[in-house]
Amino acid sequence: MNVKERLAALRALMREQGLAAYVVPGNDPHASEYMASHWCEMQWLSGFNGESGTMVVTTDRALLWTDSRYYLQAGIELKDSTIELMRESDIDCPSVVEWLCGELRITNYELRIGVNPEMFSVNDFKAWKERFAEAGIGVKSVDLIRPIWTEGRPAIPSDKFYPYSADFAGETVESKLARMRESLESKVESQKSKDYALIVSALDEIAWLLNIRGNDVEYNPVVISYFVLEADKCTLFVNPEKIDSAAQNYLDFNNIDVQPYEAVFDYIHGLRGTIFYDGAKVNEALYEAISQDANAKNIQSPILIDKAKKNAVELEGERIAMRQDGAALTRFFKWLEEEAFSHQHSAISEWDLMEKLHEFRAMGENFVEESFGTIAGYQGNGAIVHYAATKEHCAEVKKEGMLLLDSGGQYLDGTTDITRTVWLGGRIPQQAKLDYTYVLKGHIALQTARFPRGTRGNQLDALAKQYMWQAGITFGHGTGHGVGHFLGCHEGPQNVRTDNNPTPLEVGHIISDEPGIYRTGQWGIRTENLITVIPAKQTKATTTEDEWLTFETLTLCFYDTSLIEMSLMTEDEIDWLNAYHVRVYKEVSPLLNEEEKQYLARKCAALEVGE
Repeated sequence: MNVKERLAALRALMREQGLAAYVVPGNDPHASEYMASHWCEMQWLSGFNGESGTMVVTTDRALLWTDSRYYLQAGIELKDSTIELMRESDIDCPSVVEWLCGELRITNYELRIGVNPEMFSVNDFKAWKERFAEAGIGVKSVDLIRPIWTEGRPAIPSDKFYPYSADFAGETVESKLARMRESLESKVESQKSKDYALIVSALDEIAWLLNIRGNDVEYNPVVISYFVLEADKCTLFVNPEKIDSAAQNYLDFNNIDVQPYEAVFDYIHGLRGTIFYDGAKVNEALYEAISQDANAKNIQSPILIDKAKKNAVELEGERIAMRQDGAALTRFFKWLEEEAFSHQHSAISEWDLMEKLHEFRAMGENFVEESFGTIAGYQGNGAIVHYAATKEHCAEVKKEGMLLLDSGGQYLDGTTDITRTVWLGGRIPQQAKLDYTYVLKGHIALQTARFPRGTRGNQLDALAKQYMWQAGITFGHGTGHGVGHFLGCHEGPQNVRTDNNPTPLEVGHIISDEPGIYRTGQWGIRTENLITVIPAKQTKATTTEDEWLTFETLTLCFYDTSLIEMSLMTEDEIDWLNAYHVRVYKEVSPLLNEEEKQYLARKCAALEVGE
């Protein structure tokens, strides 16, 4: 079927169900940032292949909401499809809920909206249902895509998964399960019955808890599965073909029962006692499977909280991965500066840079894959915050102007994420130097911060923005996100951004530090390191008994010092930068050959006050 035929088939089912509209979000049942193609329902229905979007189909209209990253792509791919593009990044664009509430009030159809409950978290489904109820609109849980997407739908991935050694994870499965059970037992309200179960659907939480990894989702080494933890047993719901003899022996050794992936709904329905679930992650279909005889309790997942606090082994693994990553980036920037533009018979593109960086990363020990799609934004493309070049649609890169490179790697030792902005040649505009220096000063201010325990990320956010604010500049994305250990590049619950997040920063948390300035059509400048929370040394000036914290910088890669406006830098900032560059050379150079060492030494040369 083409797009128009798919829409017609969907509308026929909508009429059978008495629905005025049907919503198809770009989600999967596991609240994943990246998902397997089996669940790309929004893309299949619309013909739009962007990673982010929501489809709404009514009896006579079809609309797709997506953000500014995909406006150009959506405009091309939706042409002649009858689907209207809703530019959700525009100030005057109504949300999906706002549009539906306004549109459906004027129809003559029964006011019911259909959604697949597997594609909505419990919390989101509840919020939508309450909002629609205020407008006199009902919500019905129904999957209308499965009956019409019968040909060519990719299967749920069946790749084998593998045990992730405690030598990398730093803790055994037995220890993790015991701690989770202790946490859940303390939350059971009834003292007479200690029956309880925790439903886990987030793939990174399952992978972390059970020390397993897989190849099911691009950029994320997770295993498509569900998991239920009970007081006296635990069950992994996964397709049997994913389990080889080594995996089965591992599961048996750790007393982990196995049932088919789809069996989770019947299993949950048979549970009694207290059923814990994280409503931000668990999908509505799982929640609806809980028996009315059970006591369903919405809590923040204790796995999410523990996973975020890296143990000593995980942190040491991150440091190892950073050295490998630093070597790869050194080789890449040396190639870019000395070879990329010489003796070329064809132009260099952003896509070529992405492939070359992957080639250098793949040379690293224990490298598995990238941790997200590399952003190589040349000149004005760097100002598009989540720019994504493709082989067919990318800019030619010349030996002049600005390049923003945001990339990362998945190593068995850990996950990396780094952004560097470099000048490729030509005269550097003074505004570019000012912008770069405002960003660098804020970047340094955050990772050198000292704060009392209990401080939240939003309380530190202004440190990274203070210098650009004084110049009347700001940026719209978060300053920092949590990062997993050989798992998702983006993880919670901790972050650094303007929004109020009640989660305090704790020892072992890893976050990114990535302020930026973006000038449309000119350049984007972002500087990013990963940093981890550590105890701070006490000072004689301390007037309270508070425990003080600070950050250790994990990322190891030089900055482009040619872009620094030295007159804006303080002596302390220059001292920090010089000490950081000394450390970068010391830790990365043993992995390089002699020519690469000489290149890195030049890039890490000390700066003098007043230069």
